Amino acid sequence: MLGVIDLPTYLAGLVLIVLLPGPNSLYVLSVAARRGIRTGYTAAAGVWCGDTVLMTLSAAGVASLLQANAVLFGIVKYAGAGYLTWLAVGMLRAAWGIWRTRHERVVESGAPEPVAEERPFRRALVISLFNPKAILFFVAFFVQFVDPGYAYPALSFVVLGAFAQLASFLYLSALICGGTKLAAAFRRRKRLSAGATTAAGALFLGFAVKLTLASA
Repeated sequence: MLGVIDLPTYLAGLVLIVLLPGPNSLYVLSVAARRGIRTGYTAAAGVWCGDTVLMTLSAAGVASLLQANAVLFGIVKYAGAGYLTWLAVGMLRAAWGIWRTRHERVVESGAPEPVAEERPFRRALVISLFNPKAILFFVAFFVQFVDPGYAYPALSFVVLGAFAQLASFLYLSALICGGTKLAAAFRRRKRLSAGATTAAGALFLGFAVKLTLASA
């Protein structure tokens, strides 16, 4: 179909990969829990745009360049790890601020929690773009399902990418809906909110460490 071979195997692998937790999905969940559905989808849009860029770069052969050039790969890798660390530190500082005010009275309202100067779309986009392992994954995974004899390989990549984005949309939508249900509990229980924010920050530090240990 349009130069795509073994589509069932691709879809099965895609589902498993999408369900694996990563910094993108964790950030979207965090934003949805703190700021509601609309802002959650704003962050998700950043993820989808970032993934589209990575898929395009992979189809253009940029991922192969990163794989072959250790210096360039290292620059991208450590820049990504540094950004994830910066986000983790911000989350841990926010958790400490919540913990210090845990005994203050909370006025219940339906409005989402305001977060100053946070740009969910931009943050999610940068998290997606500074992920060299994702670029290498796309080039290693996608090419296995493209018929080398097909006259329009770009169309094959578009089909594979459309399925990937659809799976991502369904998964992130589930996270956003689940995250908004946590929002009310977080507003009422500051200890729970502080604990969850600390856990998210620790996971982002883990992602940063894992990224620094990645190899081309």
